[in-house]
Amino acid sequence: MSLERSASRIAADISAGRTSAAETLEAHLERIRRLDPRVKAFIKVREEEARRRAREIDERRTRGKKLGLLAGVPVAVKDNLCVKGWETTCASRILEGFHAPYHSAAAERLLAEDAVLVGKTNLDEFAMGSSTENSAFFATANPWDLDRVPGGSSGGSAAAVAAGMVPVALGSDTGGSVRQPAGFCGVVGVKPTYGLVSRYGLVAFASSLDQIGPLTRTVEDAALVLSVIGGHDPRDSTSSPRPMPDFSEALAGDARGLKVGLPKECFAAGADPEVERLVMGSVKALEKLGASLVEVSLPHAKHAISAYYLIAPAEASSNLARYDGVRYGLRASGATTVDEDYAQTRGSGFGPEVKRRIMLGTYALSAGYYDAYYGKAQRARALIKRDFEDAFGKVDVVATPTSPAPAFRFGEKAEPMAMYLSDVFTVTANLAGIPGISVPCGLAMGGGLTQGLPVGLQFLADSFREDLLFRAAAALEKERPFAECPLQAIL
Repeated sequence: MSLERSASRIAADISAGRTSAAETLEAHLERIRRLDPRVKAFIKVREEEARRRAREIDERRTRGKKLGLLAGVPVAVKDNLCVKGWETTCASRILEGFHAPYHSAAAERLLAEDAVLVGKTNLDEFAMGSSTENSAFFATANPWDLDRVPGGSSGGSAAAVAAGMVPVALGSDTGGSVRQPAGFCGVVGVKPTYGLVSRYGLVAFASSLDQIGPLTRTVEDAALVLSVIGGHDPRDSTSSPRPMPDFSEALAGDARGLKVGLPKECFAAGADPEVERLVMGSVKALEKLGASLVEVSLPHAKHAISAYYLIAPAEASSNLARYDGVRYGLRASGATTVDEDYAQTRGSGFGPEVKRRIMLGTYALSAGYYDAYYGKAQRARALIKRDFEDAFGKVDVVATPTSPAPAFRFGEKAEPMAMYLSDVFTVTANLAGIPGISVPCGLAMGGGLTQGLPVGLQFLADSFREDLLFRAAAALEKERPFAECPLQAIL
């Protein structure tokens, strides 16, 4: 059985009886058993639950029941999304042993359309990182080069899709955590408009920035999965009441008449020459297909990293205060006072990067510093949002590199600021609340250390204009089909 089939094709084949959900699942489980010991994309694979689910789907089809849009499609879920009865750790020792008492909204909607959830994927602890090196359990490798990171924080999800272990995985994106690993691993990743996908059941990192998004091998599959998981949810007060559009309609369009903005600040930011070559070659290809290229300006984008690393840690400091060892998760032993209990539990349960961000956020919110730091960052955020509003008055989408360079080696960015700059092109979308997509645009071929690694092109659009993202990405995908991950390193 071919494991290169798209999710859309798998669902169609199973619904038509050309193959079964059980056969499809077993093929993917065999791939996971063969490859994951080296890639380490999964924290936990739930084989028996997945088999039961696949059998149920096949039985319903045999009885003539209509199946859902994701009938029998194996899906992996980042381990900061709740699945009822499954351990949800956020790749942190402090949540070891915590089993979710309910489904996240995203998991509910996948199951309602007959997806088969196969397991939980690795991430940077509490989604804080850009490499998946910050997991409390183990680092995940990039299937293109096992000595390199898959990106983060949704590195496990991106690696699982790139290696063909599943056709679809869910991630979360707070500052680029779906798009950046998608770029590093040569897959498609979508960060939706803030409020398009319910955050119910997503363990919070930074509540005003977090969004759940799909990682897939094709633009069509990304549109399909987003259509399934998106839509209003009364359990999330930030969920938009707008009706969900049919994103598949956007896939039928082409590049003719599309206005693509090129922000002069992004292309002067010092990206790797191979990244610039591939990104510019791709937008030039769209121009040949009828798109027009327009220079735009995002003058306040230079403040995005600084603003993000004040706002996100401040919100994390507040959100992570609940992990005190009293109600769930890890509880340190030997403490004689409440203060000691808190200190020992949090000291042993959180890793270095999470502690760093909690301290940064607590400091930024403290008396005497709130206005100087957090308040000023929020004002910068408003200016960044206004820059995008001005740009989208002139263009349909904005194109940038997804990341300044292809995937880096393990340990290469041990200094925190070097790691934070990996998100320089992605954090703006979260600050502005707008949607973004990373689509593969080629392999670096400059002859250096990054030769043969995938490069991602990012499209950004105005709020709730995911249709324009899918239109631009689908047009590029048709013009420049991307090679599957060769897997020589792990097969």
